[in-house]
Amino acid sequence: MDMKIAIASGKGGTGKTTVATNLAHVASRDGRSVAYVDCDVEEPNGHIFLKPSFITTTAVGTLIPSVDESRCTHCGQCGDICQYSAIVSAGETVLVFAELCHGCGGCSLVCPAGAITEVLHETGTVQVGSAGPVAFVHGLLNVGQAMSPPVIKAVKASAPPADILIVDAPPGTSCPVIESIRDCDFVLLVTEPTPFGLNDLKLAVEMTRALELPFGVLVNRSGMGNRDTHEYCRDSGIDILAEIPDDRTIAEAYSRGEMMCTALPEYGKIFESLLDEIRSRTVRT
Repeated sequence: MDMKIAIASGKGGTGKTTVATNLAHVASRDGRSVAYVDCDVEEPNGHIFLKPSFITTTAVGTLIPSVDESRCTHCGQCGDICQYSAIVSAGETVLVFAELCHGCGGCSLVCPAGAITEVLHETGTVQVGSAGPVAFVHGLLNVGQAMSPPVIKAVKASAPPADILIVDAPPGTSCPVIESIRDCDFVLLVTEPTPFGLNDLKLAVEMTRALELPFGVLVNRSGMGNRDTHEYCRDSGIDILAEIPDDRTIAEAYSRGEMMCTALPEYGKIFESLLDEIRSRTVRT
């Protein structure tokens, strides 16, 4: 893998997927191999714009405990070690809460009677395909499932080798985002010049700095709000790598599920320059 770029945002609706899909499309134009990975498994929508054809669909999940009651001595050690109360010894029975289990396997390791084995609990699916020259991977968390990181891990593991890998992260700053971006070479934080956008950008900056990842900012819908976001970035020593103007024609293309860089070719240069800028800031070790 030559370069892994994560596209993230502190909140939803900033245009993160618009940026990620257009960046992947533009990156593929000069013959480099490109993979787009949609890690927003609760609501993936990169496929709306890249329009991939899928080759494989695979069920994924986590290993959860299965208790053989005939061997269980109800010692309670399984419940004692579980930090998430996913398994509880209650009288003469053991309760397992699959939605809380993180699949660490600790309960099976400490069981003195060997009464606990692990079985697969399906939590989502991963689809792999291609959108023209762009390899495409996304995942979908099953309805009712609370934890998306295991599906995100499976999505990332399914990405084929590529010169450039674009990771479209979930919005926010919680565990799913951290799982998506933690091993990337560069993080592009997409924001908008509004009070809400600035508030969540600050949280995203704190998260990215805590992970010690190089990053920069893209301001989407530039011109629609005030200059507070620009002033914050200036005062904090954060580089704004690109700005996309608040253009009605962009919104119209988006509503039709069209790529900005193809529907409005003049904007393709923004992503070409952005990719060059990110490459110049990425240090390979």
